[in-house]
Amino acid sequence: MKTPHVVVVMGVAGTGKTTIGPLLAARLGVPYAEGDDFHPQANIAKMTAGTPLTDEDRLPWLDAIGAWADGRAGLGGVVSCSALKRSYRDRLRAAAPGLVFVHLTGDRALIEDRMSHRQGHFMPTALLDSQFATLEPLQADEAGVPVDVSGGPEDIARRAAQALEQLPGPPAAR
Repeated sequence: MKTPHVVVVMGVAGTGKTTIGPLLAARLGVPYAEGDDFHPQANIAKMTAGTPLTDEDRLPWLDAIGAWADGRAGLGGVVSCSALKRSYRDRLRAAAPGLVFVHLTGDRALIEDRMSHRQGHFMPTALLDSQFATLEPLQADEAGVPVDVSGGPEDIARRAAQALEQLPGPPAAR
C-alpha cells in the first residue's frame, strides 16, 4: 500500500483552497490544516487593509506550514497554502521533503466572481491582480498536479485525488 502523501493545495486567492482542501483530505483519509491559520496576526492585518504581503512577511508563515507538513511525513495530510512562487515551494520542501502540490487553476473571471461572493474572508478581491502577477505555476521538476477549478467542489476534489494517484509514492518516513 502506498504511503499517504503530504499535499499542499495551492493557488491564487479564490481558487477554493479552503473548500477543496478538506474535501481532498477526507477522500485521502488524512487530516487537513487551514493554511490561513498559520499566518501571524500582522499578516492578516496587512491583507485585510489591502496590502500585499512581502516575501519577508511570508517566511514565518511558510516555516510554520513546513513544520506541520514535516510532522505529517509518512502519515499524510493536506494543507492549504497559496505557495505562489517557486521559492516558497522550495522552502516548504526543504522543511518537509516529499511534499506534493495540487495547483488549483482557473479562469481569472471565474475566480474573481467566486471571491466577490465570499463572506467573512480577509483577502479582498483588489489583491487578486497581485496574486496572478506573483504566481509561478508548478514546473516540470516539481511533484504536483494542476487541477482546473471549474465545476463543483466535490468534482474538483475527486479529480485532484485521481491525479494524485498517478504520482509515485512519497519517500519512506524518516
